[in-house]
Amino acid sequence: MARRATSRRRSGQSAADQRTASSGPAYIRRALPFFDPLDEEQLTKLEAQVDWLIQDVGIAFRDDPEALALWKREGATIDGDTVRADASWIRALCAKAPSQFTQLARNPARSVVIGGENQVFAPIYGAPFVRDLEGGRRYGDMAAFRDLVRLTYMLPGLHHGGFVTCEPCDVPVSKRHLDMLFAHMTLSDKPHLGAITEMSRAQDSVDMAEIVFGADVMAENCVIMGNVNTNSPLLVDKVVTESARVYCGRGQGLVVVPFILSGAMGPVSTAASVAQAMAEAMMVCAYTQLIRPGAPFVLGNFLSSMSLKSGAPTFGMPEPVMSNYAIGQLARRAGLPLRCGGSLTASKVEDAQAAYESADSMHSTMLAGANFVLHSAGWLEGGLCTGFEKLVMDADRLGSYVKLLHQGLDCSDDALARDAYGEVDPGGHFLGSAHTMRHYQDAFYEPALSDSENVESWEEAGSQDMRARAHTRWKAMLADYQQPEMDPATHEALTAYVAKRKEELPDAWY
Repeated sequence: MARRATSRRRSGQSAADQRTASSGPAYIRRALPFFDPLDEEQLTKLEAQVDWLIQDVGIAFRDDPEALALWKREGATIDGDTVRADASWIRALCAKAPSQFTQLARNPARSVVIGGENQVFAPIYGAPFVRDLEGGRRYGDMAAFRDLVRLTYMLPGLHHGGFVTCEPCDVPVSKRHLDMLFAHMTLSDKPHLGAITEMSRAQDSVDMAEIVFGADVMAENCVIMGNVNTNSPLLVDKVVTESARVYCGRGQGLVVVPFILSGAMGPVSTAASVAQAMAEAMMVCAYTQLIRPGAPFVLGNFLSSMSLKSGAPTFGMPEPVMSNYAIGQLARRAGLPLRCGGSLTASKVEDAQAAYESADSMHSTMLAGANFVLHSAGWLEGGLCTGFEKLVMDADRLGSYVKLLHQGLDCSDDALARDAYGEVDPGGHFLGSAHTMRHYQDAFYEPALSDSENVESWEEAGSQDMRARAHTRWKAMLADYQQPEMDPATHEALTAYVAKRKEELPDAWY
């Protein structure tokens, strides 16, 4: 009987375990030092390349005359839609952005600090498809989206809700952001991102955040951020600049990530692509500080190698791993919070390829010191698909990073356990010592989905692999989900806002 109980616990069927699933630190206060493999000569050469791109090559700001007008008014050189500027001026503007800031959650206990020596994990972002063992691969819908928001809320390894955990393709594009924001704001009390694909959708995000937090709180704090991509190589489009005006204009945050497939959107060499990513992101950072000095900003890097035979992106490879380390050092020297990496894989299912690629990508992200990590859990198929099993499997492993990064090596007097040596004779064991009794419940991280029992116990429990155990676990979590409380007046105001905006907007599917 004892062995059966252990198997149920490890497969995630314990209701008591699920009720405490959302407990855990709000974010990671890093104790482990950063891994900085580049020497001063390498860093200086990379920064010179960044400055050359900013001053001599330039970055195009396209389809947004207002952005070009601001650059021109501030003294940048404009050639068509290409902006060139003195690199020292751009770096001085970037220095106005905070090196760390707090994003408030509606539950203050879940507010996160982004930047400095802190790390925040968020789930996959942007996948149009979802997959699970029961339903297979299919287009995402609002039901799946809400379930993913609930699971993210309950998983202690995830500190932030992200936003597009999957794309709800059953709701018109013109309106789905409203339902998505409402889900994040009511089904979870963790911080989250807002919409960016069209300026009015960004405005809806900020307006709904104001309903939740109030204008006075929002005026003094970051409560929501937008996550945008530059259009590499060397192009910033109006999605980015308009989002910057909406979010940063209200003192809210912007995460800017050049998405560079080396050999396609950047040179085939990692060093050149890293410098390009820095140049693109720093130019947008400078633009945000022209809009509002001190607006929160996160510098991003999403660099992937590619198969030069097929053109397909590859993940967990040595080149993007090295880019994480390099961009980490460069971002810290620039004084900017960093976003990079995640549990990335090209695999279609949760198999050995997914495990190896995700582990290599996430481990380098951890060591590089990324402060805000989208795609920490759930990523499949090069980001095209959110895996329900992958989400809980990845989040299970994130718990080990939390302990490693947050605690490091405890060298306190109690940890050195001198009293235990007085109890145990040579050749004996420490199992019954007072030191062991004090610490046996929290001495080691125990992943909920890993099965470390003997083979007989595993067979008795049904010989399930980790995918099957993960499937059982997320089903049990949803069955045990309890919605966090919200002030009824706030809920009513959000509901009214969504209804009003949906009436104003025509259905549009593109």
